[in-house]
Amino acid sequence: MQTALNYGNEERKGNITTVREEREKYVQSFSKKIELYMERLKEIELECADKNADEESIMREVATATDAMLDACASFEREIGDEHVIKAAQAEFCEKTNPIMSKSYGINRCRTWPQGYQGDYKTLEVAYKNATMSDGIGYYLDRYLLSLPLGHAVRERIVKLAELLREELKKRKNPRVLDIACGSCREIFDLIPEIKQSGARFTCVDLDSEALNFASNRISYTGLAPKQIEFVSYNALRLFDIEGAMTEFGARDLIYSTGYFDYLPDDFLVKLLRSLYMLLNPGGKLFAAFKDANRYRPQDYHWLVDWDGFLQRTENDFERILRQAGIPENAVSVTRDKTGLIIFYSITNKQLIQ
Repeated sequence: MQTALNYGNEERKGNITTVREEREKYVQSFSKKIELYMERLKEIELECADKNADEESIMREVATATDAMLDACASFEREIGDEHVIKAAQAEFCEKTNPIMSKSYGINRCRTWPQGYQGDYKTLEVAYKNATMSDGIGYYLDRYLLSLPLGHAVRERIVKLAELLREELKKRKNPRVLDIACGSCREIFDLIPEIKQSGARFTCVDLDSEALNFASNRISYTGLAPKQIEFVSYNALRLFDIEGAMTEFGARDLIYSTGYFDYLPDDFLVKLLRSLYMLLNPGGKLFAAFKDANRYRPQDYHWLVDWDGFLQRTENDFERILRQAGIPENAVSVTRDKTGLIIFYSITNKQLIQ
């Protein structure tokens, strides 16, 4: 019996050793792929110095090489299946590729986050403008980052949000609007005529005073009356407390956030959505936008850049969260942006409608 037990233990140890050795080989193989990718980028960088080089040809080369590398990153995650090993590999990838990647304004910004947090208004303004900010190979890497599916979706999200708000403003009189984690308030600039005509009063809240100053300065040139747009420095996380939210802001006719909800864990998001729903006046609407993880490659943001703050959720996850928040199914309508990647939930408070 003891001999058989020892044999079983030795067999298990042997299996563990084999798995460990196989994993180590896979990690080494992946490290080699990173090195080959860097060699390819260096070759392309030399091409960029040729004044007669074809710009679109270079762009295709950068895209082909980077797509292949990110596909290898996705394969590595599937094969390894160990979060700690994956995190270590991501750190190695960042370190080894930084000599080239840091030449891209967009990628470098999304790796270092100089504002101190992910998804800051300056980064999103670059995405909204679809603007390249670099020279040489950095220019092509900027273009690559901006061309990713989620890059297109971020721009279309603003367009769709403005459409939804415009429709509501046209049929409401003096609505009170709450913009949560407002950032640069870009969607508001597409709504100036409707805001003036409806007499809407917007309260835009954000904890980043620089973002508020930026938005306030731009709004000052639109001709809106000062009372129509109020900027408030406020931690949006506190809105989960309905009593505090009601005291601070009062009931609202329209509430929305451009992308903030993606960054909140499920349990807190449930509480926040419940509170915001209760903050609505009868007939009021809450617009909640989410990124559908089934529609984009997460490695684009977990490897190429360090932008993992927004959570990977699917439509099933969103529906579950809404149910847990106690929001009636008949209060919810669903639409998507032009890319299909962003889901918008329009939630109407019907509880007190006669």
